Amino acid sequence: MAEHSHSQTEKDLSKEELQQLMEKYDPESGGRNLTGWLKRITFLLAVSFSLFQIYAGIVGGLSSQLQRSIHLAFVLGLIFLLYPVSRKIKKGGKVPIWDICLSVIGIFIGLYWLFFFDSLVGRAGDNTWLDLTIGALAILLVLDATRRVVGLPITIIVSSFLLYALFGPIMPGFLKHGGITFERLFSHMYFTTEGIFGTPLAVSSTFIFLFLLYGALLEKTGVGSYFNDLALMVAGRFSGGPAKVAVFSSALQGTISGSSVGNVVTTGSYTIPMMKKLGYRKEFAGAVEAAASTGGQLMPPVMGAAAFIMAEFTGIPYWEIVKAAAIPALLYFTGIAIMTHYEAKRLGLKGLKKEELPAPKDVLKRIYLLIPIVVMIVSLAGGMSAMRAALYGVFATILIGVLQPGENRLTIKRLFEALAAGARTALGVAAACASAGMIVGVITLTGLGLKFGTGLVDMAGGNVMLTLVLTMISSLILGMGIPTTANYIITSTVAAPVLVQLGYPLLAAHMFVFYFGIVADITPPVALAAFAASGISRGNPLKTGVQSTRLAIAAFMIPYIFVFSPQLLLIDTTWQSTLMIVITSLVGMLAVGAGMIGYLLHPLNWLLRLLLLAGGVMLVVPEGISDVVGAILVIAIFVYQKWFQKGDNRMGPSVGQSA
Repeated sequence: MAEHSHSQTEKDLSKEELQQLMEKYDPESGGRNLTGWLKRITFLLAVSFSLFQIYAGIVGGLSSQLQRSIHLAFVLGLIFLLYPVSRKIKKGGKVPIWDICLSVIGIFIGLYWLFFFDSLVGRAGDNTWLDLTIGALAILLVLDATRRVVGLPITIIVSSFLLYALFGPIMPGFLKHGGITFERLFSHMYFTTEGIFGTPLAVSSTFIFLFLLYGALLEKTGVGSYFNDLALMVAGRFSGGPAKVAVFSSALQGTISGSSVGNVVTTGSYTIPMMKKLGYRKEFAGAVEAAASTGGQLMPPVMGAAAFIMAEFTGIPYWEIVKAAAIPALLYFTGIAIMTHYEAKRLGLKGLKKEELPAPKDVLKRIYLLIPIVVMIVSLAGGMSAMRAALYGVFATILIGVLQPGENRLTIKRLFEALAAGARTALGVAAACASAGMIVGVITLTGLGLKFGTGLVDMAGGNVMLTLVLTMISSLILGMGIPTTANYIITSTVAAPVLVQLGYPLLAAHMFVFYFGIVADITPPVALAAFAASGISRGNPLKTGVQSTRLAIAAFMIPYIFVFSPQLLLIDTTWQSTLMIVITSLVGMLAVGAGMIGYLLHPLNWLLRLLLLAGGVMLVVPEGISDVVGAILVIAIFVYQKWFQKGDNRMGPSVGQSA
């Protein structure tokens, strides 16, 4: 327990250090700290952005081209004021004149459609030299804005697609195509709804923005800190309590946050030190928080921005996607919680003391803070559109915030701060959506999606499992360098159709690439969420990433299972079958967790671990025969440990603790 003693001597990170950590692994959280008149103008722009989006939501949306163009104008105008040309430039209150000019040009480019709407519609594709110049500038500014706020990798990927469109005739093999002229490229990317103003930006300008604003308002009214207290009250007293608090709190935070790194820093700043103090190893403590925080994007009802784009791409109502994601998300978080439990048992760790936990009556007294979440869920379940449900959630949060007592009461000043924070949060997603829209545009222009799909199947030699593995690898690689939203847009356009062609359900195919795009955040060698967690735990980043992958084993299993057995996504099943799937899957995850950690009732040798893992996987697969075989294996091992294997406490006591 030397490391335990050492961890107690380490100081927790300050707010400034946490902010630096966030900016290191999440470029969107950085930016200039403006002062003076520029600060006031930027604040006014951000508040106006939120108010415009609320107005559009109230009236049911403007014409698609106009709403998207105004949305883009706000995004470009704010990014060039808030984010410097390079992250190496020290943040300060000064904005160089060229960035002010770029901000003004960006606003004009965004509003070009608004200013010349009638003439553009009248010309119907017969673009003038000014139109084409604006189109070229739009491409360049969107790329640079995305680089500033999201990072270089996505900019390189989008630029590669644009170059592919131009230089198709010299491409090798199945990638070869006739080539696209500059004029056609500029026109397609800016003057159609299959480029910058495509479906991704459409979703950003409607559903996504309102949900991000909803999350910012919840955070401002104290819901984020309430989640922490609620998690402590529910899970803190159990064995290894802080680890279970991290899992539960991150699952709740996932309902209001779409950022893995942001979730890690928010909840990990207090759960990771608690886990270390209790006796968890540094890397394990960081891995628990990273895996749980990443799972926040899998947690209904919000599920990050990509789920809204999934609804648009597939034509499946958002609420149906939420319902389909419920069981996989439950299994994911159950798997992590189980492994933290068995690790605590293996090490002999107890829960937190009563005096370390918040008083239940104080926590329950603030349960009204959950009303906005209930309003949104009920609205979605009642058949309302995602945009309308988010709007009701926004209004409910404002009402609760204004009426509640104490320091979190939503005053006029705090309301405007929340509106500005919501707009700022949306910048990275909107920029990524605008850039990713150009990828979709290139794919529609060149037919790359069909060519890629054919190439992928040929590479796999027609082998279904190998095709799935290659699709998984491509999703993971993309996810290591670009946000989940952009990753999903690319893979759903070029990879998901391959799975559909192979006969798998549309939703299962899209959820497959969605899952692996998300778990890229904890998959080495580039595991941003795990690296952020290691910055808090002061553990080895790579070891933390490996541990995170191990804890998130469910996220690597489940996509394969629901592709082969769509019942896990509630496709073509009854409520009786669903109940049985939930029961057997939870027992299966218990067995998988025990097998991964190496502890059930007593330590497990390698043979029992393998058998338990096999039995657990069989139980998670929703098929009758596999359930029976899996149940026999798990029960047999449980009985063996219960009645025939003598207790072995060499790895730490396993009795006398909270369940």
